[in-house]
Amino acid sequence: MDASECSTSRPPQPSPASASSPASASGVWAKLVPADPAYPEVEVAEDDVVVCSLVAPAAAGGEEVAWCEIRRNGGDASSATIRNLSSDAIIVDGTIVKQEAVDIKPGSEIVSGPQKEGHLVYTFEITAAKDQDKNNVKIVLDIENAKCSICLNLWHDVVTVAPCLHNFCNGCFSEWLRRSSSKSRDKSQCAACPQCRTAVQSVGRNHFLHNIEEAILQTFSSLQRSDEEIALLESYASVKSNIVLGKQKNQSRKRPFPRSTDNIDNADLPCPQCRGEFGGFRCSPGAAHLQCDGCGGMMPARSNVNIPQKCLGCDKAFCGAYWCSQGVNSSHFNLICNQETFKMISQRHVSRLPDTVHGGNPYEKDITEKCIQQSGKTLQAVISEWTSKFDNMEIDRSRLQLNNVDAITSRTYICNHCYNKFTDFLLYWYRVSMPRNLLPPDAVNRESCWYGFLCRTQHHRPDHAKKLNHVCRPTRGNP
Repeated sequence: MDASECSTSRPPQPSPASASSPASASGVWAKLVPADPAYPEVEVAEDDVVVCSLVAPAAAGGEEVAWCEIRRNGGDASSATIRNLSSDAIIVDGTIVKQEAVDIKPGSEIVSGPQKEGHLVYTFEITAAKDQDKNNVKIVLDIENAKCSICLNLWHDVVTVAPCLHNFCNGCFSEWLRRSSSKSRDKSQCAACPQCRTAVQSVGRNHFLHNIEEAILQTFSSLQRSDEEIALLESYASVKSNIVLGKQKNQSRKRPFPRSTDNIDNADLPCPQCRGEFGGFRCSPGAAHLQCDGCGGMMPARSNVNIPQKCLGCDKAFCGAYWCSQGVNSSHFNLICNQETFKMISQRHVSRLPDTVHGGNPYEKDITEKCIQQSGKTLQAVISEWTSKFDNMEIDRSRLQLNNVDAITSRTYICNHCYNKFTDFLLYWYRVSMPRNLLPPDAVNRESCWYGFLCRTQHHRPDHAKKLNHVCRPTRGNP
């Protein structure tokens, strides 16, 4: 391909050396800059990835021939892949490339033929961020950090409180605020944050996080609430703009409220058994209390009851099971967790795979779903089977990312977040124990990733997540 000019395929003008029109420049994300300034730059657009070569002058009836194909790497804005489409070899960063595809990055040198002499030399550049499509910006976010600590679901119409900057559903926080105000004698006193108990000075809708909330729902539709739940939340919502919630007294920010898992020696915060007798028990003056990590409410710290008050997986306090055992429900007192937030492992029922299973890799999740379907068992049956193996110590527990792993059994009470981790752990062993011939056809011949379940690339490179098996132990890094 002798000293030929390069242009984008299907150019708007007959001459490929002419400048691109505004219409053709839309979606341009990279360009090839020639070493010889006498030749024009070649722009690469999202919808026009083939670069052609003009083997003769256009006036003489020259013909365009496909030279190479340049595609952006999915999820990585700083690299791309080039594939040689010509009949001759090309040179990429000093390496001769025939028909295969290789990775390139800004500054990569590309020669349009098998040697520099007699061929054009280009430098690959990615256009400035201001010229890129804003929709290509991606934010990596753990879904657990996008959940309201009151209802334990994904935010809906998210609001942010100050100064602690914790986030909640508009409806959840509005109802919390209403109930706190109705119970407070001092109406000028600030309400406490449901998550950290810091006095809230102001609250407002967070439009940036609202966009993230919508993006998460587009990716994980299973997190979408029912129409009835949304209608109920919106009926509670009262935060329409920034609201200042009274004046805070002079209080040192260096003395925060106790964390939810700490014993609290005073019962300033509401506790049903401080106000009356339930289940044959009433709190004595000065009794130690626990603050629920789910709803922020209080319960007495009691070591002589059969129902645990703390999750063994994370050591955080949850009140739902305790109040149920005491015969207390929301009709007696409002700040009480749903019993479903803290249950015995053997009492739980799973009907679908969590979106966070296998590190949130959707390809591995799909393979596991197909394996369960092919086995003729339900998901609950598989979980129950492997829970029994867990009880019988047939599984190596070292990968289970929970506290007190040796003490956990099927009769252990754990919270929803820890149960998702427990389910992920069981399904990991279900997959690694499965014979290769029982895997779906498209997963049989995949090689295992060197970094296994610890691989970070699988979270931002869909092609990598799909090509390699990640339900395996790491063989590199820190296994």
